[in-house]
This record gives sequence, C-alpha cells and structure tokens, in this order.
Amino acid sequence: MFTGIIQAQGILEPYGNDQFAITLEGATSSSLVADFELGDSVAVDGICLTIETILGQGFIATASPETLQRTSLGQRCQERTPVNIETALRVGSKLGGHFVSGHVDGVGCLVEALPQETAWQIKFAPVAELGEQWQRFIAPYLVSKGSIAVNGISLTIADCDPQGQWFTAAVIPHTYAETNLSVLEPGAWVNLEGDILGKYVAKLLGYPQGRNGRAAEGISLEFLSEHGYLD
Repeated sequence: MFTGIIQAQGILEPYGNDQFAITLEGATSSSLVADFELGDSVAVDGICLTIETILGQGFIATASPETLQRTSLGQRCQERTPVNIETALRVGSKLGGHFVSGHVDGVGCLVEALPQETAWQIKFAPVAELGEQWQRFIAPYLVSKGSIAVNGISLTIADCDPQGQWFTAAVIPHTYAETNLSVLEPGAWVNLEGDILGKYVAKLLGYPQGRNGRAAEGISLEFLSEHGYLD
C-alpha cells in the first residue's frame, strides 16, 4: 500500500526479458536504498514492483505480462525513462495523499500542461489505441474532486466531462518540480489508478455495468431507494 506522495525520482531501463533496472536519483535516494530489503514493494510510476536484486543506487524488478499490458512499461521496454519512486507505507506513517495500491488500472496520455499563477493545470485523456481500456477501467471512477493516482502521484480531479473522456488536475509547483510531470511531453503515456474506495463502493452498491464497463444506467434516487439507501 502507498499514499501517492513521491519520495524520489529515478531512471528506469530495460534489463533483459521482462526485467527492469531502476536507479534512484536525488538527495533522498541514498537513505531510501539503504533501507531496501529483498522482497520489498516499491511503487515505480505508480506500479507496485518487487525488489529482486539490490543495486548500489537502486534495484532490479520483473514485470508480469499483465503489468506490461496495463501500464506504460509495455511502451518503455527499450527506453531510458524518468520515473517517480515511493516505498511502501509503514504502519503509523503519515497518510499525506490517499490510499494507492500500486495496481494500475490502465494508461492515459498527457494532453497539455498549462502554467497558471499558483499551479499547473494538467489535462489527461485516453491513448487513442487503448480507448476501450480507458472506458472500462478508468472512466467509471472519474469524479470531480475525487482522487486519482497519475504515475503514482496522488492528485485531485479538478474537472472531468460527464462521459469520462478526459480529466484535469491542478498541480502545485512543488509537486510539478519534484515529479516526472515536469518532463512529460504531450502524448506521453501515464499510469492511472482510480480511488480504491470508489471501486469498492461501486461494487457494493451493485453499480450496473454495461458491456464496455461503463454504467448501463446512472445511480438515481430510484436506484438508491430500491436498494435501501433512501426511505
């Protein structure tokens, strides 16, 4: 379990087959690596990976076929890529963001990042060839003022359209500068994980799912009354 508060940045490189080498960078990297143990979970751009080999300034991890299919790792197999790093949440630690499992739902892409007076307004939308994945696993959980993890960063959705075709987030300068959001170009893939609490609420409410994973019908007052949530 993670919180979406990034602790360091690093560089991800292919290491052969489905393995990747992650090298940490920055002032906090040495203390993080010194605390690594084999088998530890680390979120790399929001993807929960297991440390299999500890390196001098990082570690090696293997990505499963499901992880390659659902995340940006499938695109990055031949690339040297800046990534966000967060170690697993310890019992009693501060929960500064929101609960993030590290189980990425799917990918989106950066549309634009617009500087404003006190923040960056960043817009995300589906990757053209992965629209069905977005509709099934991302769009149902886009809620204005709700939480979402973008490359492992806990962000608040500022706005989204009713059909879930895009969403925006306001990112403060510190978060923008200390994460890889600052180096992304329009069209770059990002890993997205919806709020886990929202997923369980939808499941427990019996939220009706259409063939593409979207709601066949909206949750209405009649629906809530029928299921005992309204008198």
